[in-house]
Amino acid sequence: MVAMGLLLIPLRRIYRGLVWLANSPMQLILAYSLLIVVCGALYHYFERSASLGDSVWWAIVTASTVGYGDISPKTWEGRVLAGLLISVMVLVVIPLITAHFASRLIVDTDAFRHEEQEELKNNLRRVRVLLEELAEREGITGEDTAVPPSAPSDR
Repeated sequence: MVAMGLLLIPLRRIYRGLVWLANSPMQLILAYSLLIVVCGALYHYFERSASLGDSVWWAIVTASTVGYGDISPKTWEGRVLAGLLISVMVLVVIPLITAHFASRLIVDTDAFRHEEQEELKNNLRRVRVLLEELAEREGITGEDTAVPPSAPSDR
């Protein structure tokens, strides 16, 4: 069981990182830009014939899954990089962007904020105390009281 917990730690951190990215458009744009620059630099390193500008252009075209075909990797390292870039974009970045926009579209403007919920709960607690005091003064017992029901009188 301890080993399983240790194995799940990296997955939990990855999940938290993805949630952190999804909740901030600026961080998501920064992460996307960083991904493009890093992949462009790696492509330039793997494909010696490509200039740095062409390599960044390749990363943008590949990440957007357009793939014009004007620049394509010739080395196995470049091809692996292309597969990883496309996979990360399709499986992580695009869903994060979609989720962010979808969550903004379905915001319930009638929903209570946390502070309002806490105020309502406190008000309900005060009302309950007042009702219990009033019921005690009047000799009224509620259905949810701990007093056991009386036995039927016909026995």
